[in-house]
Amino acid sequence: MTNIGILGAGRVGANLAHKFAAAGHRVTLGHRSSPEDAAGADPRVSFADQRTTARNADVVINATPGDTALERLSDLRAELAGKILVDVSNATRDADDGLPGELVYRDGSLAERLQAALPDTRVVKTLNTMLFMVMTAPETLATPPTAYLSGDDEQAKEIMAGLLGDLGWRPEWIEDLGGIGTARATEAMILVVPHIMRRHGFRPFAVAIAR
Repeated sequence: MTNIGILGAGRVGANLAHKFAAAGHRVTLGHRSSPEDAAGADPRVSFADQRTTARNADVVINATPGDTALERLSDLRAELAGKILVDVSNATRDADDGLPGELVYRDGSLAERLQAALPDTRVVKTLNTMLFMVMTAPETLATPPTAYLSGDDEQAKEIMAGLLGDLGWRPEWIEDLGGIGTARATEAMILVVPHIMRRHGFRPFAVAIAR
């Protein structure tokens, strides 16, 4: 059992919290506002403010909006020291129709900036190349999806690969790309997402490797 803290209580965070709790992990969902806002949520999931959530977890998942995550997580540097930080977000600016538009960090990636801002934290990038429902139900797609891993710490990636297994990801569906610098490739994959959604609607899909 891993003590997992999830920052961000929207669809992504709540979805991950439910699946990890069902797999037997101790899960805390971090709200920016009052824990009372979580009324009616999964009873197996605890709730706290984001600073407390980060302080008490061993693995922290960033499910907050990517365009503001760097400032928010940098403020939690002390709480995140010594932890694994898993970033599943994409840093984009919205287009006129509300779908993801241009990248915030065109010359790199959010994950690289998080690692630079949090040198005592082991940052891993994953699960940012799919719609949120695929994160916890990859087996529902007709074509096997791919979960990419980027990070400088090999042990942190191994731990995250094990946690991906608890979400339903088979080992052959997980692709370790290498260091944190490779996250700029997977973060750029978000650019294809709005075009697919405009043509096909909000249907589950992932950007995967076909072999």
